[in-house]
Amino acid sequence: MATKVVHASGLKPGSYVLIDGEACKVLSSDTSKSGKHGHAKVRIVASTLLGNKRKEIVMPAHDNLESPIIEKKSAQVLSISDVDGKKMANVMDQETYETFDLEIPEELLETVVPNSTVLYWNVMGEKVMKQLKSGAEE
Repeated sequence: MATKVVHASGLKPGSYVLIDGEACKVLSSDTSKSGKHGHAKVRIVASTLLGNKRKEIVMPAHDNLESPIIEKKSAQVLSISDVDGKKMANVMDQETYETFDLEIPEELLETVVPNSTVLYWNVMGEKVMKQLKSGAEE
């Protein structure tokens, strides 16, 4: 599990953070002023990277959080198959030549074809296809 430590007050929209053990992308971050006897608080609203669920957390601004280190890599699509009603692509990493299966997201079903190049993310040990880099070369 590759993570780094970040301050809660330093999180901006678009940054990544772990909330309840899930990797999330920060949608908004609001900091309240400190009170007479208290500390400033941060309200973070985020959506999970692997399911698009909305998460919300309120914590002191001086606390630390973990941020996942996301590896962004390219892979070539070798073949496409249908496994248990899900479209799966067998891909080969372009750096390590490792082959593995990735689920094709709904928005890429029509565009991913064999011999195309895709961008995938390795998030907390789980690989997720994110976008099509180029189509089939003929």
